[in-house]
Amino acid sequence: MINYIKIHPEVKHALENNLPVVALESTIISHGMPWPQNAVTAKSVEAVVREHGAIPATIAIKDGCCLVGLSSDDIDYFGQAQGVWKVSLRDMPYVIANKLPGATTVAATMRIASMVGIKIFATGGIGGVHRGAETTMDISADLTEMAQTNVAVVAAGVKSILDIGLTLEYLETMGVPVVTYGQDEFPSFYSSKSGFASPLRLDTPLAFAQLLKAKWDLGLNGSVLIANPIPAEYEMEPTEIEQHITQALADAAKQNIKGKEVTPFILQHIASHTQGESLEANIALIKHNARVASEIAREM
Repeated sequence: MINYIKIHPEVKHALENNLPVVALESTIISHGMPWPQNAVTAKSVEAVVREHGAIPATIAIKDGCCLVGLSSDDIDYFGQAQGVWKVSLRDMPYVIANKLPGATTVAATMRIASMVGIKIFATGGIGGVHRGAETTMDISADLTEMAQTNVAVVAAGVKSILDIGLTLEYLETMGVPVVTYGQDEFPSFYSSKSGFASPLRLDTPLAFAQLLKAKWDLGLNGSVLIANPIPAEYEMEPTEIEQHITQALADAAKQNIKGKEVTPFILQHIASHTQGESLEANIALIKHNARVASEIAREM
């Protein structure tokens, strides 16, 4: 395995000395935002991790290696390069063997983080059960990965473009604890509200660290979804977002957009129809998740 992993010296030092490390994904850089906003956001998220006492480890794939920790130049590369693969678990061996550039999804980032011993990961929102999955069987590999990999995920809930209720049911079936930070309602990415009660609630970073320790000490493999509501000042009205999602899904169907291309298409549609408000919210919630993940990593 060591031949396929390249750890940034700063991250390597932190791991060897039991310092707090937070994994970050790279799909947001290559597939989530336009240049140069994508690189600026990625670097500012790393800065938030540092400000709160942890070491950032942004994960990507390049030249046949899993990169754990990116340089500033690496981030710029993934922000501008054309043809960067959106890499989930099924794609990893192909992309690595063919030495293609790849930006990692939640599932792939978790797996690579686990390989080097990183225990907590901050992202925007996880994938889940797509609307209409009862006929399409479109269920994100993020969920199956969370059932088996010992990396906690801090996210602003599941992406609101998904079927939130079915996603929560699926996570329960897979034995993944879903714990919301500081409120009783499960958040829905752009909003702190979803209409669904959170299965569990905790109110401090220490409490989350204690839960993670107990889970893994007991040999209960798998992730914990730490649902961290978007800051109130950046919340968007759920009914407005739902209207844009419905239209975007219809447009995606007309254009025969499927699989891993659906989410970036819908997020771009929402951003263009909200005068950038949704993009601003997206950036704010990712930074907020990075802060909370760093605080939990320090307690761990």
